[in-house]
Amino acid sequence: MDIEAAPRIAQFLNFYNGLSSHNMQLLDSLYHTDVVFIDPVHEIHGRKALNQYFEHAYARLQHCEFSGSACMEQADQGFLSWRMRFAHQAIGNGKIIEVEGCTVLRWQDGLIIYHRDYYDLNDMVYRHLPVLGWLTGKVKQRMAG
Repeated sequence: MDIEAAPRIAQFLNFYNGLSSHNMQLLDSLYHTDVVFIDPVHEIHGRKALNQYFEHAYARLQHCEFSGSACMEQADQGFLSWRMRFAHQAIGNGKIIEVEGCTVLRWQDGLIIYHRDYYDLNDMVYRHLPVLGWLTGKVKQRMAG
């Protein structure tokens, strides 16, 4: 499905492309008070806790942009596959890193009540850290035979 044909998905993508450490209060216009947010590292319950998570996550983020490649929106559920390009001081010496992933969304009362991100944490973090990057590369080589 074309992203423009899925208005809530398009709004979600536009929201994240405009999000920064300077406008975190905008999360209140997208997320339900009782939101559940899950990614490979966290499980967060409630909009207040989600705001705190994003404030911390975006504090040292130098750049972040998303492009959507496919989506589905039906009733109060949606799915988006995406590519994120980001730069963070603590990961990969601030160089641009690209990660592919997907997001499952559910809405209630016009706001996101459930947000789950799926992506490879190795692609996002581990392989860009000096010791862990080498180690995960070796493990991957051994598993491949």
